[in-house]
Amino acid sequence: MNLKTSFQKIGPHKWRIPKTEKLRLAIKSFGLAEKLVFYTFFGLFALSALLLLNEVNNAFMVEIPAKGGTLEEGVVGYPRYINPVLAINDSGRDLTQLIYSGLMKRTASGELVPDLAESYSVSPDGLTYDFILRKDATFQDGVAVTADDVQFTVLKVEDPTIKSPREANWQGVTVQVINPKEIKFTLKKPYGPFLQNTTLGILPKHLWNEAGDADSFTLSDLNRTPIGSGPYMIKSIKTDSSGLPEYYHLVPFKNYAGGAPFIKDIIVRIYTNQNNLLTAFNNNEVQDINSISPDQAAYIHSGKTAIATSTLPRVFGIFFNQSQNPVLLHQEVRKALSLSVDREEIVKEVFNGYAEPLTEPIPTSLLPAATSSTSDSASSSVSSGGLAEARKLLASNGWATGTDGVLQKSANKKTERLQLTISTIDTPDLVKTANLVQKMWQDLGASVDIKIYEAADLNQNVIQPRKYDALLFGEIIPPGLDVYSFWDSAERNAPGLNIALYTNSRVDKLLEAARAASDPATTVTNYQKFETEIDKDVPAVFLYTPDFIYVVPKALGGFEVGNITNSSDRFLGIENWYLEKERVWKIFNK
Repeated sequence: MNLKTSFQKIGPHKWRIPKTEKLRLAIKSFGLAEKLVFYTFFGLFALSALLLLNEVNNAFMVEIPAKGGTLEEGVVGYPRYINPVLAINDSGRDLTQLIYSGLMKRTASGELVPDLAESYSVSPDGLTYDFILRKDATFQDGVAVTADDVQFTVLKVEDPTIKSPREANWQGVTVQVINPKEIKFTLKKPYGPFLQNTTLGILPKHLWNEAGDADSFTLSDLNRTPIGSGPYMIKSIKTDSSGLPEYYHLVPFKNYAGGAPFIKDIIVRIYTNQNNLLTAFNNNEVQDINSISPDQAAYIHSGKTAIATSTLPRVFGIFFNQSQNPVLLHQEVRKALSLSVDREEIVKEVFNGYAEPLTEPIPTSLLPAATSSTSDSASSSVSSGGLAEARKLLASNGWATGTDGVLQKSANKKTERLQLTISTIDTPDLVKTANLVQKMWQDLGASVDIKIYEAADLNQNVIQPRKYDALLFGEIIPPGLDVYSFWDSAERNAPGLNIALYTNSRVDKLLEAARAASDPATTVTNYQKFETEIDKDVPAVFLYTPDFIYVVPKALGGFEVGNITNSSDRFLGIENWYLEKERVWKIFNK
C-alpha cells in the first residue's frame, strides 16, 4: 500500500485513513456471507432513497396540459356556409365556431366574457353598448381586427337581401365606428340579452369587401375557405372526385385572443348520415361524435370513450289551440290532460333516460323554481302521472263516461265529447311520444287521433294557418332566456311563435319586463311569476327537454360540456382542451 496516497497528514504528528478507503478495506475483509448481507442492505437503502427522492419530487410537481395530439371529429352533412352571417346547418356552424370569434364569447358554464373585446360598458338606460377592441387582435392572415370589421359584419346580418338567420337578433340596432378600436351599438329599447348577440363571429372586411351584393356574398369562395380570428384555422381541405369535402384539417391560430389552443390538429370528417357516422366511430375513423340518438348511444361500447350529456334548452310539449277545438276551452280538461301524462315513462321509453321530465315552459336547468307557495301549488297541479286525480277533477266538473266509453259533458241541451287530434312531425321520437300520450289520454277517457306530417308540410299547412287541436312540437330557448316570442299575445298569429295562441295581459307585462331587465335577478323573478300564470292557465302540456349526447375520448382533458343551445356549442372553451400532458415543478406553473 502506498502510504503517500492512502494516508493524509492532518497535523504535525497525526495521520488519518480517508473514510472511503476505510469502507473499502472493511468490505474487503468481509466473508462471502457478510458481503452478500452488506450489498443487500446497501441496495435496499439506495432504492429507498431513490423512492423517497421521487416522492419528494412528485410532491413539488404538477401535471399540466401540453401542446400536441390529434382529435378527429365526425359530423353529418356538408357545410353549406362556414360563415357566422350565413351558417344554417350543424356542420357549417361547427366549423364557424372553431374558425371565427366575436366581441364576446360564452364559456361552457354559460358565462359571457370578452373575446375580441378588451372591455365594454353599458349606458344606465340600457340603450347603448360601447366596446373597446383588443389592440393585439388579428385575423388569421395577420391583418388587425378593427371596428370597421365589426360594423361590416353587423350590417351584413341586418341586410334583408342576405337573409341571415341572425337578422332578427339585430333588428333596430344602430352600429357606429368611434375609432379603429372602438365600436358603439344603440338600441331602440332596452333588451337585457343583447350581449348574447355580440358573440357573432367577425368577418375580415378587407377580404369580403368585394362581395358587395347578396349574390356575391352568398357565392363567395370565402364561405368554403374562411379566414377568421378564432382558435383554429384551416390548414387543408380534402375533397372527393366531385369536389365535395371529405374532411377539414384545422390547426391552432397562435395569435388567438383567448390564447393558442393545446390540441395540435383537429380533423373534422364529413359523413352523409348518422348511420355512416356511427359506423365510422366503431371503425375508429373518428374519436368524437355528437347529436346521436339515445338508441345509438346504447351501442357505444368502448373503454377509451366517455359519453357526456347536457340538458338542451328545448321545450317539447303539446300546445292547445282552444279556438280550433271548443272542448279545450274548459280549464279542467286542459288540467286533466296534463295530469294524466306520465312524463317519466316518456323519458324512459322514448329516450332511454337521455332527457328530463318537464312541467314548466322553461327547464329548471335554466330557471330556478320559484319558492313561493303560489308557485308550489301551481306546480303540483301539473305533476306527472296523476291519472286518478285527473279523473276526479273531470268528474267533479260534470264529465261522465258515455256509451262509447268517451267522456262527455252536457250543458244547455248540448253534449260535448272529450275528443281531440294530436298533430306532429314524422320523426321517431315525436311519433313514439304521440303514441304514448294517445294511450294515456285514452286511459283517461278521451278519444284521441294522431296526424303525422313532414316538417315542411306541418309548418306550411298546419302551424302557419293554426289548423290543429293539439300540436306536439318543440321550442328552442335562446341564450338569455328570452321566451317573449313563444308566449306574448302579439305573437299568437303567424309568423309569430305563440303556437298555443295564448293571451294573458299580465304575462305580456312580465315578458316585456324580463327582456328589458339588465339585472339577472330581476329577469329570473319575472320569469318565475310568468311560470305561475302558465301553471294556472295550462295552455300546453309540457313533456320533456332532451339531452345533448357527445361521445369523446376519455383522454380528453380540459373538456366541459356545459350549457348547450345548439350542437356547435360543444366547442365552447376548446382552447382549453388537451390530449397531451407534461409534469413541471409547481413554482414554474403559472
